[in-house]
Amino acid sequence: MIKDISRSWKSGESKTITFIVTKDCQLACKYCYLVGKNESERMTWDVAKKAIDYILSHEHKFEEEAVIFDFIGGEPFLEIDLIDRICDYLKTEMFRLNHHWFNSYRFSFSTNGINYHTEKIQRFIKKNRNHVSIGITIDGTKKKHDLNRIWKGVGQEIGSYDDVVRNIPLWLSQFPNASTKVTISSADIPYIFESVIHLYKLGIKEIHINCVFENVWKPNDDLLFETQLIQLADYIIDNDLYIDNSCSFFDENIGKKMSKSDNKNWCGSGKMIAIDATGNFYPCTRFAQYSLRDKSARIIGNADTGINDNLLRPFIALNRAVQSPRECVECEVASGCAWCQGENYDAADTPTIYQRATAICKMHKARVRANNYYWNKLFRKLELENKREEYNALHKQSTDTPC
Repeated sequence: MIKDISRSWKSGESKTITFIVTKDCQLACKYCYLVGKNESERMTWDVAKKAIDYILSHEHKFEEEAVIFDFIGGEPFLEIDLIDRICDYLKTEMFRLNHHWFNSYRFSFSTNGINYHTEKIQRFIKKNRNHVSIGITIDGTKKKHDLNRIWKGVGQEIGSYDDVVRNIPLWLSQFPNASTKVTISSADIPYIFESVIHLYKLGIKEIHINCVFENVWKPNDDLLFETQLIQLADYIIDNDLYIDNSCSFFDENIGKKMSKSDNKNWCGSGKMIAIDATGNFYPCTRFAQYSLRDKSARIIGNADTGINDNLLRPFIALNRAVQSPRECVECEVASGCAWCQGENYDAADTPTIYQRATAICKMHKARVRANNYYWNKLFRKLELENKREEYNALHKQSTDTPC
């Protein structure tokens, strides 16, 4: 038996609505795409309530059968009091309005895990236990984690690993099937293998791991990346870790040529909404100003006037073909090659959302090569085991048959 990467709750059936409750964080992670984090921009209750009232009173604009209310920062749990009030209001209003989301909603968080154990956060989890999903970000071994995920404003590089790992047992006791998200940049490629195994040993059985989309890659990074993944593949297969654990780098469906009919956009940009501290609406958080290096924010409305369909329309029209260069469309290993719509926009030559960034190309191809190695080795092993079981069964049958 092979453990698959789990699909997200109500995947493809849910609307994601993101509250950017703060742009502050205790950490200053080196690879963080949030270039404009600050301590001043925090959502108020009045802004949150106004946004909720607009969303819930325009049910015809939000016809998905389920909803994920996502809370991000910065570090969202820095605003646990506001989050608690928002969630209480959402629940009571959905009930009062007999809204179609009342029996099909989730509150979702991606947290650095530092404050996870605190009384207010634990009280919130207990109160919303059946409707909350929480992921704690831990990058792997102490060495890898502390290479990037460092404390902010302490005058020297101090890693946060010890402050996060202490909360992993509590988190897993409450969410035993929880996954973590690991980010790979150029500097930490040499630690991929040992970090994934370390996370398995901590009890985290599902690891979502990806390379940053920004153009940070150096010559030969792809070869080192491939070497690390092959080493990881050997260890997982040789030790039967594939039975109870999964790693998103190994996916049986990637690395194939895509047909012209398979023309979906990679991400949900435009199908989700993000709301910032001023009440502005965005097609996703990557189009808010604090996420952008070189471009201006793409606002599609606000809590006072609602969504502007004309501003949203270009995002709805996005697909693979209209934004990809020919080499990507015709690529023999195109499936599974991801992109970030916000990074496409930020890296584009002009203020367009229709120019796909390709900085990750060589890393995807390296992943495909390692992925092919993984599945070829795993299937050979499983085939040999099946033949061995068949032989043993036949041998037992023959010895049990009386002469």
